[in-house]
Amino acid sequence: MTAASSPALSETTIDPGWDPGVCDILIERLWTLRRRMLALAAQHDERLGRVDPAHHAGARNLLHYLALRSDDLRPLQQDLSRLGLSSLGRSEPHVLASLDKVLGILHRLAGRAWQSHDGDEPSGSHSGHRALQQHASRLLGPTPPGRDVRIMVTLPGEAAADPGRIDAMVQAGMDIARINCAHDTPAQWQAMAEAVRLAARRAGREVRVLMDLGGPKLRTGPIESGPEVVRLRPRRDELGRVIAPARLALRPAGSARPVGAEADAVLGVDPDWLAPLKVGDLISLKDARRAQRQLEIVERHADGVIAALSRSAYLTADVVLRHEPHRDRRSALHDLPAAQGLLHLRRGDRLQLLPEGLGHEARPVGRGRRAQPASVSCTLPEALAAVRRGDRIWFDDGRIGGVVRKRLDGGGVLVEIGSAREGGEKLAADKGINLPDTALDLPALTAQDLQDLDTVVATADLVGLSFCQSADDVRRLRAELAARGASTLGLMLKIETQRGFAALPSILLAAMEGPTAGVMIARGDLAVECGYERLAEVQEEMLWACEAAHLPVVWATQVLETLARTGRPSRAEITDAAMGERAECVMLNKGPHIMDAIRMLDDILRRMQEHQSKKRPLLRALRAWRGALDGQGAPG
Repeated sequence: MTAASSPALSETTIDPGWDPGVCDILIERLWTLRRRMLALAAQHDERLGRVDPAHHAGARNLLHYLALRSDDLRPLQQDLSRLGLSSLGRSEPHVLASLDKVLGILHRLAGRAWQSHDGDEPSGSHSGHRALQQHASRLLGPTPPGRDVRIMVTLPGEAAADPGRIDAMVQAGMDIARINCAHDTPAQWQAMAEAVRLAARRAGREVRVLMDLGGPKLRTGPIESGPEVVRLRPRRDELGRVIAPARLALRPAGSARPVGAEADAVLGVDPDWLAPLKVGDLISLKDARRAQRQLEIVERHADGVIAALSRSAYLTADVVLRHEPHRDRRSALHDLPAAQGLLHLRRGDRLQLLPEGLGHEARPVGRGRRAQPASVSCTLPEALAAVRRGDRIWFDDGRIGGVVRKRLDGGGVLVEIGSAREGGEKLAADKGINLPDTALDLPALTAQDLQDLDTVVATADLVGLSFCQSADDVRRLRAELAARGASTLGLMLKIETQRGFAALPSILLAAMEGPTAGVMIARGDLAVECGYERLAEVQEEMLWACEAAHLPVVWATQVLETLARTGRPSRAEITDAAMGERAECVMLNKGPHIMDAIRMLDDILRRMQEHQSKKRPLLRALRAWRGALDGQGAPG
């Protein structure tokens, strides 16, 4: 969809001065560029004919923008800037109108007549911005007072049974609730959506619901559980002195009843052994490392006891408890929690990625058998058929990376791990798999998505299409919505692969064939797919293209993630959150400190909109430096 380059536009810069002849040279360059824009739009006249009338201006403007950016315009920009003219660097919403304004001024500087060409311009300097705002409001709902960028929050599954949490999110500033259909159940989705609408009514404002279809997401399969181990550790001060012992609750084996106050762990023991224990009794044991330890009973309750421990201990099912001084009175430990299955992978390790089966750690050489590398299955076995030797593969948002060394009998592949932290990484089940070098021809809508879509159309305000890679993906979703009587449901197209990024212009034009649509920049997967070093330019180019199409953007993945997870933000993520002001919506992921993240993002976005609008800096008075030269700087 790009036009052929023109050598005239890439000439070295000229010394502009005020010579009318210099203006004539620039005029010819711009006329060449203008003709290219109109030619590209005419070339795709049939596509424009399929676009919804509400998006016709945006579709034409997008084609003009693609023509504008098909050549290196930096020399031309320098020449225009030297004359004090617009360098077209902020023309995204109104490309042809911006170029025509510069042409008109150059004609007057050169003493040449200029005739208006408004009829060719799909959007003007005001109408382009206005169209983007209108499309954003139709899709994402209104913005709250004092903030121009909406906040989207991914709801945790527990929110289905905790409406109070959703109330708090709405009060903190959530404008859109995201429900991830890759997790939980339709009943939970509906409960969450109902709680959102009730909370919005109580708050007296509109909060929309996005339901994200799971899509053909490649993930690691199940992994066999690790050994059942409970680790007890007392709390210590900076000098290593115990300030609070570890607390172990003991109750009859098989019981689920709570025992007294909060404990670090709750385990089962033989009921007859437990019955005579009283406060002050001592219990001895040798832990899994054969270290001798002693516990003291500090509380007695109807359903068990609380024992205190002043040294660390590792407890397994093999550990035996002895009631001192009656050492013949013994009990085994019961009801130990199963450890999450994990694969420990280091650089140089081999990993089998298989179409099915229960994953396991590497197995050493045994009698009569060879050593086995670690293995894990893939949730989309059909994807493995396209993988070839030498293809790169990434796990868990790029934390672990490797290269496919060979194909295996049965459809699997052998991966050599080449990227992991010193000391190795742990890979769990249900973690993402990215294949940036593999041409995966997978439909964006899976059989499960089609089933989930019945619930989505009855529940949501907009539907998210994961793994969107082509215009056909968009058209198929629209057809499925039409078949369910939901043609007007808003679309959120998640761009998360190299293929999706490369096809973005076609995807945008297909999106504009319906009434409402927007784009989510899924930066986590894009960083892995395109390379972290390219992410900055990739997200910039997507922002520009969507602004040219007058379509809203959601800035997503890992925004204020450290704050949401730990309660303390990093300096880098504060700057990243401020960049979100250039989108129409910013998405936060769930976490135990999500309320703090919502409130901080709300504050950042309100502050930044006084300084930045898309690519354009706003020259608000800098109150911080009033009187600074007189030694009286003002805060703010």
